[in-house]
Amino acid sequence: MNKALGTLVVAQFLSAFGDNAILFTVIAIVLKGSTHGNGYVAALQSAFLIAYIVLTPWVGAWAERWTKPKVLLSANLIKALGGLSIYLGLEPLAGYAIVGIGAATYGPAKYGIIPELIASDRLVKANGWVEGATIAAILIGTVIGAKLADYSIEIALLSVIGIYVFSGVATLVIPGRAGKGASDQPSSWGSLFQWIRLLFKSQRARHVLLALSLFWSVAATLRVVLVAWAPEVLDLKTATDIAQLTLYLAIGIVVGAALVPKLIPLEKLRRTRFSAYAMGSLILGLSFTSAPLEARIVLFFIGITGGIFVVPLNAAVQQAGFETIGSGSAVAVQNFFQNGAILLSMGIYTLAASWGVGPTLTIWVLGLVVWIMTLLVSWHLIWRGRPIGALFWPPR
Repeated sequence: MNKALGTLVVAQFLSAFGDNAILFTVIAIVLKGSTHGNGYVAALQSAFLIAYIVLTPWVGAWAERWTKPKVLLSANLIKALGGLSIYLGLEPLAGYAIVGIGAATYGPAKYGIIPELIASDRLVKANGWVEGATIAAILIGTVIGAKLADYSIEIALLSVIGIYVFSGVATLVIPGRAGKGASDQPSSWGSLFQWIRLLFKSQRARHVLLALSLFWSVAATLRVVLVAWAPEVLDLKTATDIAQLTLYLAIGIVVGAALVPKLIPLEKLRRTRFSAYAMGSLILGLSFTSAPLEARIVLFFIGITGGIFVVPLNAAVQQAGFETIGSGSAVAVQNFFQNGAILLSMGIYTLAASWGVGPTLTIWVLGLVVWIMTLLVSWHLIWRGRPIGALFWPPR
């Protein structure tokens, strides 16, 4: 790790810490209040993600047109504004949507700058550091944010605002350059569809984006479902209790991100399907647990398989984009598909919950979806006169 990448990892840790601390601060507001229905947390997640869809054509171009450290600074200041608005009394849905605008702006610059700081043969390892910092921030931010919020909502919000500002200032010491996709032409949805067409010329890029969309839609839905599942099945009531449950998921992803450079280099990307099968099986297993210890152990291993799955796929998108439309634009396309899938899954979950579908059944369905989708993608990628067993294990 060089100095520039190290600074990015620290800044990413702080920004992701703030994202998760403010989420559980808002969840604490929901748990302490009496006016919000059971679907409010899913609505929060949807409000956060709308910006990822609406702003996709512009945030990718911003990450290419301007130096990425300045984009990272601007994004963190927008997040701080969202936290300040909640502190001042704005409806949490609206304030969290402002935080989402900052996060949507942040993503393409965060991932797009990595190929500028590191050689291509070290992209997977660099992504492992960034993802590890992100999940460590989720781990710590979730627990500390929840504890602060259970103690004082005001202190939690002010702390998050300060962390966002500090993260933004830290990014200014990272060297940056305009990407090769920089242009004076205004961005538009037409530009986005052009990026998609160019990126989708690669079959590998198409399947990687599909796999990432599947992973993040399932992960986001699982996280929201846990907020309803933990009180119902495990009798966990406070934001701190629920945050400590997700702690084990985060630890697992850190472990998986650390293991993946040795297990799945970019040239062996198809190996990710085995971790996807394992992840689906473990999610199915989670639906049968009924004790906090059992749930924590299963969530830990779900995290390991998820980290192994997502890190090399992120690196593959960055590499494909860096060689074609620009890494920032490629990450914007990635965010468009991922967050569109998350919004769809949130909508389906909210509708199912309104029909009385319980969180346990929802978790079981999520595991089944991971298995079926992985099987379908693997069939398409591998079935070329090879034995059916190649879908599940390497051929001899």
